[in-house]
This record gives sequence, C-alpha cells and structure tokens, in this order.
Amino acid sequence: MSLLGRLLKNRRAGETHMAWNLPNLQGPDQLTLTSQEFGDGDTLSLKHCAKQIRGDDLSPGLTWSALPSGTAQLLLVVEDIDVPMSKPAVHCVALIDPATVHLEPGALAARQPGPGVRILRSTIGRGYHGPAPVKGHGPHRYVFELFALAAPVADTSGTTPVDRARPRAFLPTVTAPVLGRGRLTGVYER
Repeated sequence: MSLLGRLLKNRRAGETHMAWNLPNLQGPDQLTLTSQEFGDGDTLSLKHCAKQIRGDDLSPGLTWSALPSGTAQLLLVVEDIDVPMSKPAVHCVALIDPATVHLEPGALAARQPGPGVRILRSTIGRGYHGPAPVKGHGPHRYVFELFALAAPVADTSGTTPVDRARPRAFLPTVTAPVLGRGRLTGVYER
C-alpha cells in the first residue's frame, strides 16, 4: 500500500456532486445501461484502465434499453466518485445521436469516436480516460450515467462553446428535460 493511498484513504468525493444528482438532470430511472464486459458493481478489466497503469484506455462497449419516445439526444457522463477530491472526477462526457443503439468498445476515443458520438471535454481532457486510482486508496467506483434528453444540447454554455466548456460548468446548463436515465457502475482498485 502506498503512503499517499493510506493518507487519503478516508477522503472520497462521494455521490453528492455527481451529474446524476444535479437538479436539471433528474428524470425517471427507466433506462437500463449494460456492458458485455462487466456487470453492475463488477471489476473493470485492465484494458479499460489508463495507459499510465499499463491499461489500454479502451472505453467499454455499452448497450441501453429502448429510449423513451421523443428522445432527441443522449448525454453520457463517466465519473470516478471515489477520487480523493471534493467532487467526482469526470472521465468522459459525450453527446450521442439517439439513432445509435449501442457503443462498441473504443467508441469514446477522442480522436476517432464511434458513429453518432460527439466527444466533449472532461476533467482530464477529451475522450474516455480509464481508471488510474491512487495506489492503496481502495476501490474506486466509475459510474457510467446515460440521460435521454427531450432536445439537443445547445451549442453554447453561457459564452463558452459546448465543446470547450469544463464539465462542471457545462452539466448544470443542460436545460432539455430528461425523459429517462440509467447508470452502470464498474469498480477498479490498485
């Protein structure tokens, strides 16, 4: 166990500030989000982890249940809710065309996103950034949150274009009603 991990053992962001709990992203929990690569609460494989810990930084494939009628766009947010900070670390934000019925592994790559996927800025950069928790800090939960929106996200977040806005500034500005939402949690520990 590393010294830093031990020192930060009891410091975790928690669920309070995650996108799921933002007032503007509330809606019926009627979407089922799944992956063939891990089940809810299961361990993520090393291939989905960051390169700095010898992973491949490959986003997992994701599938969701039928979308609610009137869905104009999907919003996907991936957060580490156990990071030793005051708020969860956003590992990926993407807007997805509702005609897309699933994401293949790697579809959240910044340079070559999958069809119908528009990658936005995250806490770490752009595109999917896999787990790389502090060694010895304990298990980290990575929550994949999918929101079915009644209207497309506007191209600006205040005065900053959506593609350049930081996630904590962008997410509270989503004004489209949430028609349905679902989440899936993967776990990783070093």
